[in-house]
Amino acid sequence: MDSLLQMGRCKQALVLAILCLSASMMYFFLLHYCPTEEDTDQLVPQQIRVLPSTSPRQPNCSCQGKGMLVLKDHLPKDQYDDIVKRRAEEYRKHHIRTSSSLNRLIFAPSNSPLQYPIQGFTVVPLQKTLIPGLALHAAKIQNYKVTLSVSSGVLAIKALGEGDKERQGEKEITVQSTSLSDLNNLLGRMTYTSTVYRMRTGDLAHFTFEHHEAVFPIVIQQPSVPVLYDIGNDINSQVTIVTKTFLRYTELQVLISSIRTYYKDIKIIIADDSLEPQKVNGSNIEQYIMPPAQGWFAGRNLAVSQVTTKYLFWVDDDFLFTDKTKIENLVEVMEATPELDVVGGSVAGHGQFYFSLVYEEGNGEDGGCLNRKRGVKYQPVPGFPNCSFTSGVVNLFLGRTDAVLKVGFDPLLKRVAHSEFFMDGLGSLLVASCSHVSVDHQPKIKNAKYSSFRKQQSKDAEDKLARHFFKNHLKCIRYG
Repeated sequence: MDSLLQMGRCKQALVLAILCLSASMMYFFLLHYCPTEEDTDQLVPQQIRVLPSTSPRQPNCSCQGKGMLVLKDHLPKDQYDDIVKRRAEEYRKHHIRTSSSLNRLIFAPSNSPLQYPIQGFTVVPLQKTLIPGLALHAAKIQNYKVTLSVSSGVLAIKALGEGDKERQGEKEITVQSTSLSDLNNLLGRMTYTSTVYRMRTGDLAHFTFEHHEAVFPIVIQQPSVPVLYDIGNDINSQVTIVTKTFLRYTELQVLISSIRTYYKDIKIIIADDSLEPQKVNGSNIEQYIMPPAQGWFAGRNLAVSQVTTKYLFWVDDDFLFTDKTKIENLVEVMEATPELDVVGGSVAGHGQFYFSLVYEEGNGEDGGCLNRKRGVKYQPVPGFPNCSFTSGVVNLFLGRTDAVLKVGFDPLLKRVAHSEFFMDGLGSLLVASCSHVSVDHQPKIKNAKYSSFRKQQSKDAEDKLARHFFKNHLKCIRYG
């Protein structure tokens, strides 16, 4: 009797388990295969979603808050409409230059039988290349059929032997066979040839089997030739000291004398836009005379353009080298961290000046928002506890010559400019600040003529803000 009762309970439990399992499966089906109204733009799980950009449309960044400068307020009123129109057209062209299908967000399917390269497939423009790793892993069926399609190139199946004929390039190829191994053999001979010639762009390949779909990126890129610097065996073949001078020959001579105390043979390059240039004498000194009063950044461009060493060491013409100005220490940091582009030191009286730059792109119509905040470091440079990554540093820095040249200095900024170089380099320059290398500042000498040029006028400030509005496609900026 007890056994019959126990069997009855087991049957009830089994029925209940089946009902629960059925309910769970139904819930799973409804959840995963019956899209809600909010999910009508989504495909079933075996298919892949490709969004048009790396993220949903960016919200418009806010220009609210203390210290935020709204740049459109600094444009000439009579030219406002024309400037905005020209900026919009230039931004459209900039977007064409910098965007590609590689920026699109791709969701990978789950439990897909398709095998394909998800990263690292790079082709030379217009050159046929075998697509690595294409395969199908599916259960045994009567007929296997896959389709591959591209948009910026053509596909073909490479001939196996002399008697085989290679199919002509097509945007879409369907491969089918009753044998899975034969199908995978054909997929292993699939080639891609780009039909567009660009330095760097991309394509998205769509790979399908039954209701399964995968998308993988193809990088179309012209290989670049390495440009290497022979750093030799000492600091003189590694670094060039660079400065810009204007009406401050007394300070310049003091700087040079202090440099020669510690670095007797290192090359010094001087860009000089003084009103009445004076010859600067000394060994291994190159002085480049500019038209008068061309400005701070124009001089920087000229001086840096003449550097032939791997690194340049930027100093102001009123700095003073001391026993703590050890350029070798900064070279050590750069050589140990090849990704670094700029490493700053500290200046007596100013300390270890550094700042962060935070850029919000906005919705692309009104422009972005940029915040500069002093004293912000991100994280230590590995192996160098005295150095930390940041966005911008003081006017004492060791720079990788080719990286500095690539960003350049805006020659329209004549009187007061520094952060602007790091703004232009945001996203391309890796910057760090180190506390163990420093320089002194010379005592100030009264120089009325220099001061009259050095002091930023209200028009200069307005022009700089208007420049940021157009050139950097900003709608507001905060200097903190």
